[in-house]
Amino acid sequence: MTYSIVNRIVSGPPSPGHRIRFARLDATESIELTELYAMAGRVAQGLRELGIGPGDRIGILAPNCLEWVLLDLAALRLQAVTAGFEFGKYAAGELPARYGLRLLFTDRAGDTPQILDIGTIRALAAGSAEPDLPAVRYAAEDVTTLKFTSGSTGQPKALAASVGSIDSSLRAVQEMFQHTDGDDLFVFLPLSLLQQRYWIYSALCFGHDVTVSTYEAAFVALRATRPTVVMGVPGFFETARKHIASRSGAPAEAARALFGDRIRYLWTGSAPASADVLRFFTGVGLPIFEGYGLNETCIVTKNHPGAHREGSVGTVLPGKQVLLDEHGVISVRSDHPVNRRYEYAAPGESERVFGPDGVVRTGDLGYFDEDGFLYIRGRADDVIVLDNARKIVVRPIEERMKTSPAIEECVVLCADRTHLVAVVSPATEPADEAAISTALRHTNAVFGGDEQLRKVVIARPRFSIQNNTLTSQYKPQRNRILDLYRSEIEDHRKGIHAR
Repeated sequence: MTYSIVNRIVSGPPSPGHRIRFARLDATESIELTELYAMAGRVAQGLRELGIGPGDRIGILAPNCLEWVLLDLAALRLQAVTAGFEFGKYAAGELPARYGLRLLFTDRAGDTPQILDIGTIRALAAGSAEPDLPAVRYAAEDVTTLKFTSGSTGQPKALAASVGSIDSSLRAVQEMFQHTDGDDLFVFLPLSLLQQRYWIYSALCFGHDVTVSTYEAAFVALRATRPTVVMGVPGFFETARKHIASRSGAPAEAARALFGDRIRYLWTGSAPASADVLRFFTGVGLPIFEGYGLNETCIVTKNHPGAHREGSVGTVLPGKQVLLDEHGVISVRSDHPVNRRYEYAAPGESERVFGPDGVVRTGDLGYFDEDGFLYIRGRADDVIVLDNARKIVVRPIEERMKTSPAIEECVVLCADRTHLVAVVSPATEPADEAAISTALRHTNAVFGGDEQLRKVVIARPRFSIQNNTLTSQYKPQRNRILDLYRSEIEDHRKGIHAR
């Protein structure tokens, strides 16, 4: 097996001189990575005394915090499997039985011996005894974590992620971006998303700092911690762009005031980024690199210094192969697959996505340019087929609507196969209906007859993770949005109409 980052992490302490910071609205806690490793060892020892061993599943339901990281690293030291649950989306009491958890740590009260207060982790870490842990070595096919898809309806599907997939993705990223001494990677998306933990693994292996925040504290923490790299979804950078544009003075100065004066680059993915956002940050001196990947594939393509093309999601990473069928639908083959099936999925769901040879059918539409840069056109499932048999790719229409400062998010839907309707999440409350009407008029001026929007429905309340209209990675839940606004979509009297 090629050099394993996961095995490097569990084999001994990291090099001294680097730190992890946990930023909250009220305070920032800073810990040497060498001490983090020692604390995780003491937690692992405590878990072992509680009966946790290789293959056992340990759950955590909590916002980003030190305890989250300690539990994850302790599980690696024991070859236990971490199951991270998105905070605010699950009821703790139902999780141990549903997902086969030996223990669940949460800051919510539990009434069974399997559910422990998250403070237990810090108490274990505070011990003074030297841990006596067995040596651990992972093979590429071994599993370290159970990660969950966003799941717009019903019970989320789960993927047992392999060490080989983690290692190959981190090696490829390190080759592209060369994170090293002096770097501080800023992470604020939920640690229940495995990729957010990658940057902690990177710090332990390659020798740099890392800052962990929450989404709510992100903008405050940015100014306080002055990172060199910010990992964020497009919605976060769109919010930042609007904030910067609203400030007086030069945009470049406002951008540095918001993000700090040490930014080397910005990283985005998980959802399509608008061309306006990408151009804006590059124009103010903060280069932003978009990529492409799924839970089922991990990172597939990435723009990076020396290989960057605006509008694309980059070139294919080593160990990955992108296959296009005759309709432009993307499938991905990996040297080290994340997995070859789902757990906790409806019958037939694994077979629909995973081919017999491990190839993942993504459902995304794309094409390559002559230099090998991949472009994503949208979702095959989101192509609307009208009653005249015309196929409409909705993403360009949505992106055009979102160029309006009054619109935070846009989903184009069609309830009756005859006309298109946009449901928009406004940038402000109350919504700027005049500006949204102008955006509708300008969008219809760009597109042809079948692509015309008949009207706009304004979402009230705005799209959010809390009301289940956005996934944990801030992607719109189309089916949920259609269900919520179907009556307004179909009622010709409601909404802002095209003129």
